[in-house]
Amino acid sequence: MSYLTLLLPDFILIACGFLICRHTALNRPVWEQVEKLVYFFLFPVLLFHSIVKSPLDLQAASGLVAGGLMLAASGIALSYLLPHWPLLGPRIDRREHAAAAQIGFRFNSFIGLALADRLAGAQGLLLIAVLIGICVPIFNTAAVWPMARQTQRHLGRELLGNPLILATLGGLLANVLGLRLPAALEPMLSRIGAASLALGLMAAGAGMQWGALARARWLGLYLIGIKHLALPLIAFLLVHLLELEATQALVLMAFSALPTAPSAYVLAARMGYDGALVAGLVTLSTLMGLVSLPLAMTLAGR
Repeated sequence: MSYLTLLLPDFILIACGFLICRHTALNRPVWEQVEKLVYFFLFPVLLFHSIVKSPLDLQAASGLVAGGLMLAASGIALSYLLPHWPLLGPRIDRREHAAAAQIGFRFNSFIGLALADRLAGAQGLLLIAVLIGICVPIFNTAAVWPMARQTQRHLGRELLGNPLILATLGGLLANVLGLRLPAALEPMLSRIGAASLALGLMAAGAGMQWGALARARWLGLYLIGIKHLALPLIAFLLVHLLELEATQALVLMAFSALPTAPSAYVLAARMGYDGALVAGLVTLSTLMGLVSLPLAMTLAGR
């Protein structure tokens, strides 16, 4: 089975979310509530359960953690250096860049969790949860900092209120302490996990909008290039440099090619920036995932 065929069910769910939102009574206000349900309850439960139910060998996962950190640093550096490039810099509006730079390194955890489960089952979920745990605080800090600096918002409050960070840290702590959930809760938690993946993918589709892409086409082009070309190539080099075993290599490669976070446009709009521009870039990144994810999986297979 090709990786495109393997990924097809997830992208069909994304397309279903887009079509349902645009062409039925289940419009954008409905999906905004679905996003909140997934973000504040279903996904945190899935993350916590995925981490707690499987013993985590931190030493064995150290290579993956190192790879995730180096990939994160690369994405952030490439995205924030754009205004300083000799030919590109003069073309970029600094305020638009402050809002849109997050497109180059943030990731869609909805798609990441669903993909890891499909590719490697429980082990894949555990490994992607570890990457989420270490990268979400870093990426959120990098995304919020340039906007918070200009709008004088409190950076720590923005991070501490993130339910994915809290659920991941809680799960890691419980895992390290050897705590386990009662077996009677397993069926309920498994159903919550399945619901979160399906609804999360559909919510990603419902949130797609083209916005104002033409207004900042050079900025958008380079950020999408970083997200869907440069980072998978860097991840491929890291897999060989760190000599990751097969499952970790597969997860890191998939992680590197994920579309950007749909919450990026919400963050930009909430902080007084151009949400329409960021929404358009999120949509374009989601579509680019149809190309970058199969290519990344093919590289991982090598």
